[in-house]
Amino acid sequence: MEINYIALIQSMLSPGIMISACGLLLLGMNNKYSLIVNRIRTLTAEMRTLEFGHSAEDRIDCIHRQLPLLNNRMKLVENAVWLYTVGIALFILAIFTIGISQLSDGGLAIQFSFLFFVLGLVVVLIGIFFAAREVRLGYHIVQLEINYAVECAKEDH
Repeated sequence: MEINYIALIQSMLSPGIMISACGLLLLGMNNKYSLIVNRIRTLTAEMRTLEFGHSAEDRIDCIHRQLPLLNNRMKLVENAVWLYTVGIALFILAIFTIGISQLSDGGLAIQFSFLFFVLGLVVVLIGIFFAAREVRLGYHIVQLEINYAVECAKEDH
């Protein structure tokens, strides 16, 4: 059997491109995760330093409403990161099985490469749904901050 190494490399590149795409998604989600953790730390530090007056109690109440939402948001980011990582692993498996199928007589390896590739796409798609839910929840949390700021501005006038 003659092996066309150029065709082999080309067929192995498709999942490789998906690995790069997932890497970019993963990078973005890791950045979001870090921002959420920093926001939680900022809110809890602010809560500890506030004096207990009427305004401080309102702010503490706002912080208490945000912390569980931020925790939920962090869980969504964590799920997306895990799914993107699993997707990358599946694409890597697809690359290996494509190589094996080209070096052998195909058969089962071709079916596994297709299965790994499709599973990788499905897992990444599910990760995207978690990322979309995280964005929606992030918007809700920002609305809490805006509402608090508006209420504070009303009280100052």
